Amino acid sequence: MRGPGRLGRAAVGDLSGDRIERGASAPRTTWDTILIWFMRITALLWLAKGVHAWATILDVVPGARAFETEPVGRQAVIVYLAVIDLTAAVGLWLTSAWGGVIWLLAATSALTLAVLTPQLLPAPLPLLIAQASIVAVYFALSWFAAREGR
Repeated sequence: MRGPGRLGRAAVGDLSGDRIERGASAPRTTWDTILIWFMRITALLWLAKGVHAWATILDVVPGARAFETEPVGRQAVIVYLAVIDLTAAVGLWLTSAWGGVIWLLAATSALTLAVLTPQLLPAPLPLLIAQASIVAVYFALSWFAAREGR
């Protein structure tokens, strides 16, 4: 029979039980590191997009039409992107799983709106190609990181 002191020490000292997070000493792979840097750089880009959307809402973008004079549909798109872009930027910077999901939602919804309803979200073709390329690179880096982690 175990004594109470021995059981208490084993329970406190045993950290291998049900822990699911990666240990602090776990080595990062090359593709993991590249993916993290890519996510952080993309987070800064999406932070800039979100700040620009808020600048549009607050009418501080030089030469832009007043936000109140925009059609209601366009106003809704701008507000949606202002919120989701900043949320995605925070999640990407933290390199969390939810950040990647929110960012993919933000990127694909912006691409879809720009392609299918250009009157709501006008975007030049090079910008659309750049955003689609960033999404493709994210998927490729995620795939390489997952393969290397095995």
